[in-house]
Amino acid sequence: MGEMKEMRWRDAINQAMTDEMRQNEDVFLMGEDVGIFGGDFGTTVGMIEEFGPQRVIDTPISEAAIAGAASGAASLGMRPIVDLTFMDFVTIAMDAIVNQAAPMRYMLGGEVSVPVTFRAANGAGTGASSQHQKTLEAWFTHIPGIKVVAPSNPNDAYAMLRAAIRDNNPVIYLEPKTHFGKKGMVDASDDNIGVLGKGKVFREGKDVTIVSWGKAFELVEKAAEEVEKQGIDVEIIDIVTLIPLDEEIIFESIKKTGKLIVVHDSFKTSGFGGEIVARVAESEAFDFLDAPIRRIASADTHVPSAPNLEKAVQPSVEKVVDAILKTVNKE
Repeated sequence: MGEMKEMRWRDAINQAMTDEMRQNEDVFLMGEDVGIFGGDFGTTVGMIEEFGPQRVIDTPISEAAIAGAASGAASLGMRPIVDLTFMDFVTIAMDAIVNQAAPMRYMLGGEVSVPVTFRAANGAGTGASSQHQKTLEAWFTHIPGIKVVAPSNPNDAYAMLRAAIRDNNPVIYLEPKTHFGKKGMVDASDDNIGVLGKGKVFREGKDVTIVSWGKAFELVEKAAEEVEKQGIDVEIIDIVTLIPLDEEIIFESIKKTGKLIVVHDSFKTSGFGGEIVARVAESEAFDFLDAPIRRIASADTHVPSAPNLEKAVQPSVEKVVDAILKTVNKE
């Protein structure tokens, strides 16, 4: 393991891209304002000075063109990183991602790989209202050929971005826009390259299993600390990647605790939490449950810009604590 040092989330992302670009000349970055401006969230500061405008490419304001160009470059052997800025803007790039990048390897019998990483800042909490605060992760988990990564801390942000860039498939890499300034200890070395499809037992416990990822994960951590004061022992699973999903780590935890809560910050209806619940229901782990499964997610409504209303429609520590108490007490 390399030396751990404190880094902000945005700097961990910057370092991961920089390290991969230093090691592989086929890796390049493209997107709006990624060059001289340093990225809309400060994740690309200093990169154009090191790598130049041919590898840090400021693009026109056209997500469709950006994603199409990146997918084409990837199919010819390059490894582009695309900064889509807000997750909401991925809607404009859906054809290139879903109809071109995702099925290309399948349609060409494995002769062509499409190693492109689409970075997207997602989630609410910034007061940016309905057009800039969505979490659309579940859309991509529905499409074969796409991998979806959702780190919950700066160390995993670094490790999983490097893994995503090295993967030979299109990867959607989620960045909680409220977390860019958050700090954590990071091993920014070649010893810390993540594995897509491998979850983590973040905290061991015996009373209830909580599965989460990305932005919502910190709510689960705080809720677990709150209920610990009441003698409730929570086991927390960070799935890290939605697709491929590490099912076994979830099933084994349920067999131990007999209870399951899933927490995520995307909309509840058709959110990825529902897929996790379905897989549990289809597995032998279901027979070990002795309480109803609960899901904590954002309300099925457009995100308001007023801070009090924005907070009301999102998951919270209080909502997670309430779910834990009701599940453990079998209410």
